[in-house]
Amino acid sequence: MDAAAPEGLDPADWDGFRTLAHRVVDDLLDRLEHRRDEPVWQVLPDDVRGSFDGPLPREGIGAEAAYAEVLARVVPYSMGNDHARFWGWYMGAGTPVGNLADLVASVLNPNMGGGDHAPVLVEQQVVRWCAEAVGYPTDASGLLVSGASEANLIGLAVARSAVLGPTVRSDGLAGTGRVAVYASTEVHSCHRKSCELLGLGEAALRLVPVRDDYTLDVEALAAMVAADRAAGIRPLAVVATAGTINTGAVDDLDAVADLAEREGLWLHVDGAIGGFLGLSGRADLVRGMARADSLALDLHKWMQAPIDVGLVLVRDEAAHRATFSVVPAYLRHATRGLAAGDVWFNEYGIDLTRGFRALKVWMALLAHGADAHGAVMDRTTALAHRLAALVDAHPDLERLAPVGCDVVCLRYHPRDADSLDEQQLDAVNRELVLLVQESGVAIVTETALRGRLAVRVAIGNHRTRSEDIDLFVDTLERLGPRAVAAVTTDGD
Repeated sequence: MDAAAPEGLDPADWDGFRTLAHRVVDDLLDRLEHRRDEPVWQVLPDDVRGSFDGPLPREGIGAEAAYAEVLARVVPYSMGNDHARFWGWYMGAGTPVGNLADLVASVLNPNMGGGDHAPVLVEQQVVRWCAEAVGYPTDASGLLVSGASEANLIGLAVARSAVLGPTVRSDGLAGTGRVAVYASTEVHSCHRKSCELLGLGEAALRLVPVRDDYTLDVEALAAMVAADRAAGIRPLAVVATAGTINTGAVDDLDAVADLAEREGLWLHVDGAIGGFLGLSGRADLVRGMARADSLALDLHKWMQAPIDVGLVLVRDEAAHRATFSVVPAYLRHATRGLAAGDVWFNEYGIDLTRGFRALKVWMALLAHGADAHGAVMDRTTALAHRLAALVDAHPDLERLAPVGCDVVCLRYHPRDADSLDEQQLDAVNRELVLLVQESGVAIVTETALRGRLAVRVAIGNHRTRSEDIDLFVDTLERLGPRAVAAVTTDGD
């Protein structure tokens, strides 16, 4: 169908391409409808892996043949996070409405850096809707970004400029002295990257001990701030977490906000996991989030948007803009024409060229409503507690942390394993994670809690059902002895 290709890159045969496009959509919808009947993930065969070593194609093979390559070499070996039993790391499953929105956004292909066009208004509305959803001021400044890692970086960048002053942009950090950013030992690793990228250095990230429930110890935080002041270190900001990456714990946001206010610290909340709990039946957990100076959210986690889309909110619009704004002659704003528009998003973040991420959030909220997303959070939370109850009742399973948000941390600890020391138990559970993944039944991952390896199950997936939880526990029962045998046999 591409034999007589035109000079550009559009198809020569629009009817033929339309047929292919309909087939692609049908294939993808068939996949979504029947996905739970397939393995979550499977190992790439060597021949498939090796097929990606080929040279740059100088001549095309046509769209239909290219799509055949996608079906053969990509679709069967994708990550698997569209599956009902994908519970690894923390990411949502995406939604069909979001998938369609991504297609529309790709076809429209607007640059969301700025200008006077409807997609910019869509993003502005999404920012306001999300602020309302989490109980934040709806007149706050906001920017859709790749995810919470970038949102956290932007929030701390604004904190750096607001606290240290505008000369940071012109002169750098020379003469500012040592500064400190405080966060719990459970904070996401992106905050270390942020401190490094902002020139503060890894040493500026001061890790505060946590309590038994893995929430930040506010008394220990107060003591660290006082000690740093006495040592001539300038406290700059504190990062509270609404849903820690390991256990889903939600820090006492009001208590942290009280301390930040008392000490004159910038309060940034990392709400990548639990930031939208305000839509759920547990809104009380995040009530104090409204007091933050800046806030990072992830819409491709519990809000189920297709990857990627995150959001940073900043209470002080002027401070946000002053941190990033650069307006050269070729980007000068106008009062008429395409260069008009009240908000140019490129002045609030790193990117000038920005994709139309907002549409998948906007369409999903219009199609389903915010309450439906809150209901998903309540349901996956209930499933997490169901799993925790099954673990607690099982003689060969042990829960290692309270259930935070919808995250369960456990380990296989067989009742007759008195001969296994802690190091061997860690090895058993590391092997068990791999066996579960390779079985295709589920994807779970590992983490470490107080020196012990945990099997981490993050049920932030709107497709998960009760029977999936039951199947997972059955799989642990089935594969646990194999994991023990692998470790003890290797040790002989």
